[in-house]
Amino acid sequence: MKKLFLIPALLFMMTFTGLQSAAAEEWKFDRAHSRFYFTIDHIFSKVIGHFEDYSGKFNFDADDLKSSVIDIQIKAKSLNTNIRKRDNHLRSDDFFAVSKHPLITFKSTRITHKGGNRYEVEGDFTMKDVTKTLILPLTYFGAKDNPLKKGQVVAGFETKISVDRLDYNVGNGKFYKMGVAGKDVNILVSLEMLRDK
Repeated sequence: MKKLFLIPALLFMMTFTGLQSAAAEEWKFDRAHSRFYFTIDHIFSKVIGHFEDYSGKFNFDADDLKSSVIDIQIKAKSLNTNIRKRDNHLRSDDFFAVSKHPLITFKSTRITHKGGNRYEVEGDFTMKDVTKTLILPLTYFGAKDNPLKKGQVVAGFETKISVDRLDYNVGNGKFYKMGVAGKDVNILVSLEMLRDK
């Protein structure tokens, strides 16, 4: 009787272990070489900035996209355009309202291979009080042994996308109508990711 009970238990353990081993590889951010950039028009020039504080889960395996997941959280108050007065204005209720909406997030729901080193990452993008489905074009530059640290692997990823900030209530359109600040924000995410061999 005990033997009969042990058989399904062993099968469950084998299945569970198999699921765990099938999980996509987990990567850590190389913070010295990863950036979340943004660019927006200002009258005749462009304002270029980035977010300094971010975290998340980045599990990616080109051979196992079903278990791959990208889940990013960016602290809105960490924006930096190198001008303190402008940064404080962007943090205010006129734009990001960081005291009420501290995080900008992206959570993938599906990753698809589009050929070569090109992928599409579909997911939910939340900024302020608005969530929309976005499809990010992801370039995977590959992975190799880290030449700077033995026993470590480094991989490169990049995505570029443009979003209308007014769709996310980042501003009410006042400065756009004045011709001071554009509404379309170009985003460049450049990542070097690390994991142990």
